Amino acid sequence: MTPALDVQNLSKTFGGGTSFFGKAQPAVHAVRSTSFQVLKGETLGIVGESGCGKSTLARMLVGLLPPSEGKIVIKGQDLSGMVGNAAAFGRVIQYVFQDPISSLNPRKTVRQIMEAPLIHLMGMDAAARKARIDELFDAVNLRREFLDRYPHEFSGGQAQRIGIARALAASPQIIVLDEPVSALDVSVQAQVLNLLDELRTAFDLTYLFISHDLAVVEAVSDRIAVLYFGAVVEVGMADEVFANPRHPYTQLLASSAPAVGRPLMPATDGSAELPDPFNPPPGCAFADRCIRVQKECRGTVPQLGHDGLEHQSACFHPIENGRRER
Repeated sequence: MTPALDVQNLSKTFGGGTSFFGKAQPAVHAVRSTSFQVLKGETLGIVGESGCGKSTLARMLVGLLPPSEGKIVIKGQDLSGMVGNAAAFGRVIQYVFQDPISSLNPRKTVRQIMEAPLIHLMGMDAAARKARIDELFDAVNLRREFLDRYPHEFSGGQAQRIGIARALAASPQIIVLDEPVSALDVSVQAQVLNLLDELRTAFDLTYLFISHDLAVVEAVSDRIAVLYFGAVVEVGMADEVFANPRHPYTQLLASSAPAVGRPLMPATDGSAELPDPFNPPPGCAFADRCIRVQKECRGTVPQLGHDGLEHQSACFHPIENGRRER
């Protein structure tokens, strides 16, 4: 079965090379040789702490950033060399942004915002555009009278529904949701998450759900990929990854998440910081924070290996029966 999305050894480095005067420039390794697949109709959650490369990865997947290396294959078509071709990416994969208000053009009405992809990607005439916009507004439960208003006139939840409707306009197969509910009130989060679940079924969509909120990701995802320092260190079914983490970083991440009835973890020292992105360590990037570290961890980068039929971790010494307390 051909996956909806196949990411192969994708990496992104900012900077590097030499200046006009021949001086070497520092390079930031934002995403490092990352590979994963997403099956049609599933939701893959991508989690990790701030600075781990989640948003950089998302922007490469939708064609907003060119990868330094690797391939982005959607339904068997390699789009890696088409970055900058909005139509090539826009018809198959779309993006829902974290901040719903700032992602909408304040100078345009909602109707103009909705019409843009229908004109430039779909080539629809006025009658077809009106019918499509009406269909999408019904799907996201918004009144059609909103179409002649401007983005600043809406609440965060309403603006995010508009953003979702805009992403659906070009009939994409895949939607990348980059922290889509983190800027919303808790009660509104639940409404938007339920809406996304309904839309996935109604429009036969595949989701990549990026978030730092582990509870939200676990609730909406079929599988989860854990990202650390620009690379996937663990991937598996959502309930298994959090209930039985194999990589020490996943266990740390799960244990650090605030939960009702559980005290917060004590403050940590500077060893809790990510490695220097200008100078990545030669071995496992988590070695300095890991209590299971051994000599080989500091000299060789571990790769994802099968720790079961669906559960993989990039660790030389994975946790056995690493069940955590909830």
